[in-house]
Amino acid sequence: MKDEIVKKHKEPFVRIAKRTDISPRRAWIVRIVAILLALFVGGVIISSLGHNPFSVYGELLKGSLASPTARRETIKTFVPLLGAAIAIAPAFKMKFWNIGAEGQILAGAIGASYFALFHSDIPHVPLLIIMFIAAAVCGAIVGVIPALFKARWETNETLFTLMLNYIILGIVKYLMNGPWKDPTSGFPKIAMFEASAKLPKVLGVHIGWIIVLVFAVLMFFYMTRSKQGYEIAVVGESEKTAKYAGMNVSKIIIRTMIISGAIAGIVGFFSVAGANYTLNENTAGGVGFTAITVAWLAKLNPFVMIGISFGLSILTKGSNTIQTAFKIPKSVAEIITGMILLFILGCEFFINYRLVFRSRKGE
Repeated sequence: MKDEIVKKHKEPFVRIAKRTDISPRRAWIVRIVAILLALFVGGVIISSLGHNPFSVYGELLKGSLASPTARRETIKTFVPLLGAAIAIAPAFKMKFWNIGAEGQILAGAIGASYFALFHSDIPHVPLLIIMFIAAAVCGAIVGVIPALFKARWETNETLFTLMLNYIILGIVKYLMNGPWKDPTSGFPKIAMFEASAKLPKVLGVHIGWIIVLVFAVLMFFYMTRSKQGYEIAVVGESEKTAKYAGMNVSKIIIRTMIISGAIAGIVGFFSVAGANYTLNENTAGGVGFTAITVAWLAKLNPFVMIGISFGLSILTKGSNTIQTAFKIPKSVAEIITGMILLFILGCEFFINYRLVFRSRKGE
C-alpha cells in the first residue's frame, strides 16, 4: 500500500503521450479549427484597433490575389520560400538540422552577382547558365562545411549552420561597403545588374517559378523513390542502423548537404537575377528561417510545401496591403501573420500528441 502511494506521488500531474489512433480526417478538422481560431484572435486584435475584421481580411486577399500585379508580387515571394523549403527538406529528413539556408542563399547570390557585375559582356543565355552554376557551387560549399565538421568531429550542426548565416551576411556587407560598392553612389550599395544578367519572364514573373516547381517534383521522387533518398531516411531514423546495414553515413551526410546547399544557392540566384537585380543584405529576406516552418508543416513533402508556401506568400503580400489601406502598423500586421502560424504549428502538436493527466482514482 505504501509503495502504491509513493508511486502515485512520483507520477507527474500531466505527461505527454504520442497519438497512434488519430485519423487523417480528424487531423484536418483540427487544422481547420486552428486556422479559424487564429483568424478569430486576429479579428479581436483588428477590432481593438477600430477596424472591421472582415474588411481587413478581405483586403488582405484582395491585395495579394485580386490584380495581375498583386499576383505577380505574391509569386515573387512564393519562389524563394518554396525553393528554400525544398533545399532544407533532405537535410531535415536525415535529421541534420540545417538552419543555414539563409547563409547558403546569400552565398549563391554572391556567386551569381560576381559574374553579373564583372562579366556582363558575356551573351545573355551563357551568362545566366554560368550564374546558375556559380550560385549552386557557392551554396554547396557553404552547405558542406558544417557537414564535414559533423562527419569528422560530431559538431553541433544547428549552431554551426546558424553562425555561418552571420558570417556570409558579414561578407555581403563588406562587399557593399568595399570592393563591390557602386562608385556612382554615395551610399553603400552594389550597382544594378545589366539586362544580360536578368532572368527572362514567363507570365510576368521570372522563370524561377517554373524551376522551383520542377525542383519540387524532382525532390519528391528523390526522397521517396531513389536509393539515396532511402539512405537519407535510414540515417534519419538511426545512424547505428545505417552503419550496421553497411552505409557510409559520413558520405551520405556530406552528399545531402551539398544538394541542400546547392538548391539554396540557386534560390539566391533567383533573388538577385529575377527579383532584386542586385545584391544586398536583404537578398535572403528571412526566407531561410520561414522555410523551416514550411518544411515542418508539410512534413517534408515537397508537394504539400507548394500549397503552404503559396498560403504564406498570400499572408506576406496581403499584410503589406492592409498596412496601406487601413493604416495598420506593420508590427500589428506581423502579429496577425505570426498568430496564424502559431496556431497552425500548435495544432500539429495536438495532432501528434495528447496530454495525459494523473488519475485521482484510489486517492
